[in-house]
Amino acid sequence: MDSQKDALQRIITTLANKNEELNHFIEALNHTLGRVQVNSTQVVSDLEEEFDTLYSMLEEMKQSMTGTIKQETVRKSHELQNQLTQSTSALESAEELLEFANNALHITDEAEFTKAAKQIKDRVTMAPAFRLTMKPKATDNMTHLMVDFSHERQILQGLNFLPVPRAPEIVLGDCLVMDNEVTVTWRMPMEDSKIDHYILEYRKTNHEGLPRVKDEQCWELLDDIKTTEHTLQGLRFDSKFMNFRVRACNKAAAGDYSDPVTLETRAFNFSFDSASSHLNLKVEDRGVEWDPQGGKGLDSKVKGKENKGSAHFTNLKNMSRSGTPSPKRTSVSRSPATRGARDRFTGESYTVLGDTSIESGQHYWEVKPQKDCKSYSVGLAYRNLGKFDQLGKTNNTWCIHVNNWLQNSFAAKHNNKAKNLDVPVPDSIGVYCDFDRGQLAFYNAENKQLLHTFKMKFTQPVVPAFMMNKGLMGVEQHEGVVWRSDSHYRPAGSQRSKKLPENREWAGRVEQQYIPAGSLSGLRHLLLR
Repeated sequence: MDSQKDALQRIITTLANKNEELNHFIEALNHTLGRVQVNSTQVVSDLEEEFDTLYSMLEEMKQSMTGTIKQETVRKSHELQNQLTQSTSALESAEELLEFANNALHITDEAEFTKAAKQIKDRVTMAPAFRLTMKPKATDNMTHLMVDFSHERQILQGLNFLPVPRAPEIVLGDCLVMDNEVTVTWRMPMEDSKIDHYILEYRKTNHEGLPRVKDEQCWELLDDIKTTEHTLQGLRFDSKFMNFRVRACNKAAAGDYSDPVTLETRAFNFSFDSASSHLNLKVEDRGVEWDPQGGKGLDSKVKGKENKGSAHFTNLKNMSRSGTPSPKRTSVSRSPATRGARDRFTGESYTVLGDTSIESGQHYWEVKPQKDCKSYSVGLAYRNLGKFDQLGKTNNTWCIHVNNWLQNSFAAKHNNKAKNLDVPVPDSIGVYCDFDRGQLAFYNAENKQLLHTFKMKFTQPVVPAFMMNKGLMGVEQHEGVVWRSDSHYRPAGSQRSKKLPENREWAGRVEQQYIPAGSLSGLRHLLLR
């Protein structure tokens, strides 16, 4: 009966998920249908505007060319009219002179005839008729203003919609998400030399699968990208996923968006397990407060041990939540929401665990103690750690321990064995866990010096573990580290590999370690007082 119920419950869950997926798909279809009408109206309006512009341009060109013809007509008419007026005047003068000469032929007096002949000769010499050119200053030819728009008519007949670039294709296998950066790569389905640039849009989301029409985040735009790859830097991975889409643009128009893709940016973000923390550690929301009155009503002997040297209030606050994904899909899981009281740390085990288990992948975080932090341990533990157990004193915990009470000590601890670390205690300690390779390394987070490395084979998931007594410490989480097989560590997004400048000898062998380098910004900050 129970197995049938479980099977039915799985079917119900599958159906519910499918119904939700269909609802989102129907919503997307309705949205697309509405946008078809809106966009159709818009392109018709744009088309009319373009043709009106074309009509106006043709009309302006017609008026301009007509004006040119009119100007040429006026010029030729003016020149010919002037030449005609001059010729008419010259003709009248020539006719008058001709009449005077004919009359002179009838003069009988020799002296008068000689005088008249001389006058006629002088007038002929100065006559306008003999000074005018007999060639018209303008012709009636207007062929130089003729037009032939056959080619232009062919162009107009070839008018068509703009050659819009095709939608690019995002190459999911070449996209990279790590170390607070996302590299998106795409290609064109066909080579297009007319493309001028690309537009990349992205948004954060907590929904897996196809992007939703209505999401809690708006698309953010990056314009004028000249290549088919772009890296977004300085991101804050405070969501589980990011949607991406890209479109190509030529000088005339922008093409359709590519099919959107969803990239996982889920980081290893952990809070603190309030159900298992020591009773003197009061956990509320994402904060932890040291409470010397915590756990009243317990056996006074046990209580007295817990309150030893702890009359100082301590707060742990989550200032911001963000992280970076591992280069490959890592596996983390939240611990159960509640745990029995018998599992709560007690006695002198002032311990608080992370609420998220590490099951695979690579993870990195930092611990920054303040000057008044007298004693603390930082490391990893299996979740089955006993309630009286202290970090480093069992075979299921690994840590480095700092003691600043009467005698200062700095040691790596595991299974109740301690190895003194002959280096100064750093201001900030980096913790690097490679679950798959069974490696836990501690670093000076300031200069990237390796402090100690544990090698083991994890047999079950582990959780970050902290034990402290008075003081203030901060925790920063970093993800997306890449531990290269060729012994070069390259933080995601960096241009060159960075190598730790020294070797450390431990357990009779020399191991060369490499430290996460580069930007450690935009990450989660937790304060522990």
